Amino acid sequence: MKLSEIMSEKSICMGLKSNSKRQLLQDLSNKAAEITGLNERTIFDTIMERENLGSTGFGEGTALPHGRFEGLDKVYGFFARLNSPVDFEAIDGKPVDLVFMLLSPEGNGADHLTALAQASRFLKEDSTRNKLRQISSTQEIYALLNNNE
Repeated sequence: MKLSEIMSEKSICMGLKSNSKRQLLQDLSNKAAEITGLNERTIFDTIMERENLGSTGFGEGTALPHGRFEGLDKVYGFFARLNSPVDFEAIDGKPVDLVFMLLSPEGNGADHLTALAQASRFLKEDSTRNKLRQISSTQEIYALLNNNE
C-alpha cells in the first residue's frame, strides 16, 4: 500500500489555523467527512477516543491520529500542516504542526497497520519534515508523497 493510494490532493490541508489539539482534530474530522461520507461527529469521537488512550503525537512536531470505522470500504489518509504548532501531548513534549490522520475499515487490521507504518516512516525522515514545512502547495505535498514511495 502506498500513501498516494489512500489520499488525493483534496485530502491535504495547508495552513490550518487550529489553536488546540481538539480543534485540529475537529477540523480534520470535518474534512474527512466530506471525502468519506462518514458522519463528522462519529469521526471526531472515534479519533478522540483513541487519543484518550495515549497521544498519537510521536515527536519532532508530528502526529498520527487514527481510528477504525464501520462502513468504510478502504483506508483513507489526510494530511494537515498548521500555521502555528499546537500542544498535542506528544511523546517529546514538542508542539505539533504536521499531522497525518488515518481512517480504516473496522475489520481490516492488516491494511490499517500497513498504512500506519507507511505514514510513520514518511513523517520520521528529517528531510521529509523539512520539505513539508517549506512546500507551498497541496500539489507539491502530493508529489512528495508519490516520490517518497
